[in-house]
Amino acid sequence: MIDTDKLVQNRFILSELIKKGIRLKYRRSYLGILWSLLEPLLTMIVLTIVFGTLMGEKDKTFPVYILSGRLLYGYYSQSTTAALKSIRANSSIIKKVYVPKMLYPLSSILFNFIIFLISLLVLAIVAAVFGVFPTLYLLQAVPVLLVLLLLSLGCGIFLSTVGVFFRDMEYLWTIALMLIMYTCAIFYRASRLLNSRWSFVLKLNPLFCVIENFRSAIFGEPINVKYFLYATCFSLIMILLGCWVFKKNEDKFILEI
Repeated sequence: MIDTDKLVQNRFILSELIKKGIRLKYRRSYLGILWSLLEPLLTMIVLTIVFGTLMGEKDKTFPVYILSGRLLYGYYSQSTTAALKSIRANSSIIKKVYVPKMLYPLSSILFNFIIFLISLLVLAIVAAVFGVFPTLYLLQAVPVLLVLLLLSLGCGIFLSTVGVFFRDMEYLWTIALMLIMYTCAIFYRASRLLNSRWSFVLKLNPLFCVIENFRSAIFGEPINVKYFLYATCFSLIMILLGCWVFKKNEDKFILEI
């Protein structure tokens, strides 16, 4: 598992890496962090117009459905991709100064999570506009988002190790993310596949389970306990696997970067 003692000892470095990640993400952007609010909103508008029309979607809350899925998938995609590149991206520092290498993928996951939490403001505004108001079920979103963080952390740590030794992983992960996106039911109703023989394709995707439970919390419904347990177990297994692979190979990083 992650060495919490080292994290506590190096919490200042971790916080600085998180700040650095946020600054670099918007370094050449005139809109800065405001873009993290505008981008999902614009994407939601396009997807609602295109897929809402194609699928004959008449539910006025469909934009909220799309945006909720788009935000969670966007965070998972951006954070794991950043973690995948984190060791190589910080190679110059790693060669000069000793810092626990686990801090690099961890900071990539965390700074993207902070940006993601800020972007939820857009979801709150859009939900209010389309008449989706908070209920007590919204409290369920807290553990669901925690599972999302754990899932991203586990996958990110694993990918950060693989990315050091296998550079083509960056391109393969881009393709994998596309497949993951299509099995997350972001821009189509999950019920279209859940009632078919292809439902297992969605249910095997832990990110889909997280997104569906988050949507349940947003729309005032109880979460699916089976989805929650599956996503949680998958996330914990990935963290254990990712940390084991990382610890076993981190001393070899210097030879590859």
